[in-house]
Amino acid sequence: MAAQLDDYDRKLLAEVQNDARIPQNELGARVNLSTAAVNRRLKRLSDDKIIERYTAVVKADAVGYPLMIIATVEIEREQIDLLDAMKRTFGACPQIQQCYYIAGEWDFVLVLVVRDMDQYDELTRELFFGNNNVKRFKTLVVMDRVKAGLNVPLGIEP
Repeated sequence: MAAQLDDYDRKLLAEVQNDARIPQNELGARVNLSTAAVNRRLKRLSDDKIIERYTAVVKADAVGYPLMIIATVEIEREQIDLLDAMKRTFGACPQIQQCYYIAGEWDFVLVLVVRDMDQYDELTRELFFGNNNVKRFKTLVVMDRVKAGLNVPLGIEP
């Protein structure tokens, strides 16, 4: 169920999604609220888990991870204990940026960043070949990242 947000909340969220480091007094000026009101609203949005976290986006290739891979994975059995173990394994792998448990032909979609194909080969041995519950997987090498982000459309743009 969607949270009850007013226009001020939506404007604040739109601004913070674009730049989480913006000072609260500047946020207030942009959305026509006092700094204290901005502070209260951001605290409520965080407490209510509408804002999950504040983070920095690091350019992967600038820190030695120039290769992005999308992997689809089909599992043998969807027993809850095996499924939970798979989720934990994928969640603990630092090269996996995103992991989605999905419906359809495949069971998981993974987005990974790796140093090179040798590192990806090592990961496939560990994550896929080394797991008896992986039936098959498919590798897609990203040629160009056209758009990547986590911004949620809010109906109000800054």
